[in-house]
Amino acid sequence: MPTRAETLTEAARLRALFQAAGALPIETPILQPSETLLDLYGEDIRARAYVTSDALNGEQMLRPDFTVPVVQMHMEFGAEPARYTYSGEVFRHQDEHPERASEYVQVGYELFDRTNAAAADAEVFARIAEAVAGLNLRAATGDIGILMAAVRGLNTTGRRKAALMRHIWRPRRFRALLDRYSRRVPVPPTRADLLAQEDPLSIDAPWIGKRGQAELAERIEALRADAEAPPICATELSALDNLLSVRETAPFALAHLRDIAVDLPSITPSLYVLEARLGALDACGIDVENLDFEASYGRTSMEYYDGFVFGFYAERRPDLPPIATGGRYDALTRQLGGGSEIPAVGGVLRPGLMLELREGMA
Repeated sequence: MPTRAETLTEAARLRALFQAAGALPIETPILQPSETLLDLYGEDIRARAYVTSDALNGEQMLRPDFTVPVVQMHMEFGAEPARYTYSGEVFRHQDEHPERASEYVQVGYELFDRTNAAAADAEVFARIAEAVAGLNLRAATGDIGILMAAVRGLNTTGRRKAALMRHIWRPRRFRALLDRYSRRVPVPPTRADLLAQEDPLSIDAPWIGKRGQAELAERIEALRADAEAPPICATELSALDNLLSVRETAPFALAHLRDIAVDLPSITPSLYVLEARLGALDACGIDVENLDFEASYGRTSMEYYDGFVFGFYAERRPDLPPIATGGRYDALTRQLGGGSEIPAVGGVLRPGLMLELREGMA
């Protein structure tokens, strides 16, 4: 196992590599205000981040990643276009993978540029690919934007589409909602009994809990409206199932997705974006013909990405997490920009894991 000093030396080497490509080195605080992270991720973030507090600064979290503070810094002070690099510790609970480190060093490369999204995606991917060259890693790519476009184009209610969009990064919950909205599963008896009552809130019982009566009444009306809405049609549902199952090399995936677009025409603009990105990657020297593309890639661990996503994996070491990951997060700049926004894409590497892999190859 590499020592901390060796890991920091490797991190410095990687950061220097990105600086040579024009990135500005930056630092961010280790303690981050929890309010921003909770607004972005909800209470789920508490299960992954280390939370602390004091009388002066209130509740804070040990930095779970660099992207949020980098975006905040850029939206407040940055020029355009901008390239940044950084390195330092991040902290994550590892309840599901106790064998993995809860504190580790990350190095990143971020690009803020509104001129050519495909070229920016390709540049970041190529920089990360160059940094991990020689480690015999498998590259996986995807595009969350295609699934988002499919959901937005469904012929169903706005409330249903909003719920599906919220749970894109929770595949089981997303599937459960699809099953419910398509009537693949019966209405639970308790819900059916509730909706059958003329006035479910006229009960002789003490009112307990934080939710008020008006809030519960609104929720009941939403359930009634959903029960009355027609199900998502079988054609759209089948096309969505096919989309989620796409896992091929990038050119074949694009051809498959074009076939699916016949029944889900809302994804067509996203496919032009994918085609342009593949062209830009090819121009950067990436072997696009053998590049893996998975339509569902990134849905369990990349919550703020809304477009291109990628990762690099050591297939001979399935016990290890991704060696590098990244993607596009335009929506995050809107959320943190206070009324402004800029397209952005970035990637991070784990120098400690890179050293570990090199030791195993020696």
